Amino acid sequence: MEQLTDQFQSTVKSLLIRHQSILDILSKGQETSARVNRAVVKSVTSCGCHAVNAHKKSLPLDASLADLKELLDSQLEGLLCDNCRDIIEAELGKQLFYIAALSNALDISLSEVLDREYKKLQTLTIFNLT
Repeated sequence: MEQLTDQFQSTVKSLLIRHQSILDILSKGQETSARVNRAVVKSVTSCGCHAVNAHKKSLPLDASLADLKELLDSQLEGLLCDNCRDIIEAELGKQLFYIAALSNALDISLSEVLDREYKKLQTLTIFNLT
């Protein structure tokens, strides 16, 4: 994983030409995030391969943190069609591009960020609550 992450980050560094300013990177990151959100919404509203069944969940008073994993869900019904999956994957790829660009601008290694987060998840397990 580390090698792939490092290669991806290096490739982004070599390809980023127009939006090298930290302000451009931040605003493009926000734009790509909005495009990911829009693609997911369109899978529900335009395509219909997904449906949202959102409502407040009733939780037993004695529910433990472990119980919450079973009681709560994404509130999505259905599966992504191939077209929506392709669109969302493409938008996520663009979002990852700008995450790597931001990391490069700040001289932060994505591999180290992922490794640190993974270790934190392993340590905190279900108590991570993020």
